[in-house]
Amino acid sequence: MGQRQDDQAPRGGEKREKGNLYEEVTARVVAELEQGRVPWVQPWGAGRAALGLPRNALSGQSYSGINILILWGAVIDGGYPSQFWLTYRQALALDGHVRKGERGVSVCYADRFTPKGEIERAETEGDEPNSIAFLKRFTVFNAAQCEGLPLSLTAPAAPLPERMVHEDAERLIAATNADFRVGGDRAYYVPSADYIQVPPQPAFFEHINYYRTCFHELGHWTGHETRLARDLSGGHGSKLYAREELVAEMTSAFICAALGIVPTVRHADYIGSWLEVLREDSRAIFRAASQASKAADFIRAFARIESGDAS
Repeated sequence: MGQRQDDQAPRGGEKREKGNLYEEVTARVVAELEQGRVPWVQPWGAGRAALGLPRNALSGQSYSGINILILWGAVIDGGYPSQFWLTYRQALALDGHVRKGERGVSVCYADRFTPKGEIERAETEGDEPNSIAFLKRFTVFNAAQCEGLPLSLTAPAAPLPERMVHEDAERLIAATNADFRVGGDRAYYVPSADYIQVPPQPAFFEHINYYRTCFHELGHWTGHETRLARDLSGGHGSKLYAREELVAEMTSAFICAALGIVPTVRHADYIGSWLEVLREDSRAIFRAASQASKAADFIRAFARIESGDAS
């Protein structure tokens, strides 16, 4: 498979992108931010679904990248009790069906292809062919929009409580072996020395915010040249800095959701700079969501933490 950005490849019924999917999704995100709402921090208290990353009901695989934001938003807007999604054909494969009149949600799949002419040119000139990136969109439905599916896909799961000490979070943080230095009154990551500084947990008004903060800083930590090698050279106030903050914020949100911790905005004062970046580049939110997914997967792999709402 080519450049995996958002989801497993669709099995059928997919359509080539109509219109500009980058601009369509970015416009939605910008509109949310302009209203003071952050798409990767949904109002879960008002929702019916348990926390967790959205999953494909047939394969069990978690969606990733921009599709997490799209499907989280759809769960809240639709009031669905499930984080499971599937195509029309996948519902049939599970001996169920989508209810008549239900409307699906468009998600996307990123890949690359190499035109025949480019392959011929490369063979003639003796170099590597250039591939072209593209997006496909396809339609999925929430398990709650279907009938006849296994009960495990439609029964709401009880969310995990916010404990003073969250054992899974503690275990995951320790498993990374990141250089955590606890003390002071600020949280930050120092790329040149490769360490994370966080205040002690009792310093947080809500102790659960300690974990949200740790995962935000671990998001930055994944960008080190020895790990996922993102550009961390942007100074405070720069567009590069704003882009990296987007990645870290979403990384924390994705990990927290997988652990049953309600995501929150750790740096709401950056919304203005995020808006500036997104208004200039319709692909920025796709890129940031993809990088955040890779960062969250990188961190979770240390303790093999599975996403919530599992089958």
